[in-house]
Amino acid sequence: MLLFRTAAKPGGLIKYFGDIKITDITTESIKLYLGEVAAELKASSLCHRIRFIKSLFKWAQEEKYVSINPVSSIKEPKPESRIPKFLTEEEIELLREACKTTFEKALFEFMYSTGYRIGEVVNLDKHSINMAEQSVIVFGKGKKEREVYINTRCSIWLKRYREERADDQQALFVTIRAPHRMSIAQMRYVIKQISKRAGINKCIYPHQLRHSYATTLINNGAPLEVIQNLMGHEKSETTRVYAYLSGHLRRELYKKFF
Repeated sequence: MLLFRTAAKPGGLIKYFGDIKITDITTESIKLYLGEVAAELKASSLCHRIRFIKSLFKWAQEEKYVSINPVSSIKEPKPESRIPKFLTEEEIELLREACKTTFEKALFEFMYSTGYRIGEVVNLDKHSINMAEQSVIVFGKGKKEREVYINTRCSIWLKRYREERADDQQALFVTIRAPHRMSIAQMRYVIKQISKRAGINKCIYPHQLRHSYATTLINNGAPLEVIQNLMGHEKSETTRVYAYLSGHLRRELYKKFF
């Protein structure tokens, strides 16, 4: 017999139900519980809570503590649509000017012109880039391969950066001292230092360059399916948020100038 104990570490379910047999928990009682906590949680947090409960009862059913899973029919709420935080053209230029070394210029231009996730960038090797075709092969989420392109500005700085390097490391970007493949934390630190020099009065992080890449593409008329492919999005809904963002920009510009 499995009981929830209030003496245990206080969690949402334990606090709500108290000492109760797990077999006494019904679909309706779970719905009442979720109805109460829904007012205090964001949709994403509520989804996590539901997944946890489903995992608990799936385990309980597999271990024969319950014969019927009371949460099997409960669906997760639709998560909030978050607007990606992007950088304006002015902010991109300020960051560009704040890059001091060939390495910083190559890294910044590469991240902005490809829209790569930072984890994808740190894993790239020099041979991944076809300088003649100005293209790059990357293995993204789920080990899925995709081809992305770099612009002429990025190509120039990458070439200069590679010519300056005297190490034999295969990584595309390496640390300055005792050269070795950069970590995600080290790459984030570089972008943070560039943003400090740029004097932009807001928190800048690498993923904003990815959002800015997508925003630039859509504002210049790129079809959503092309952007989806370039960014490695599995679902079109993930890419479609940038279309909303483009419309949001138009409204803000209208309010500003009319």
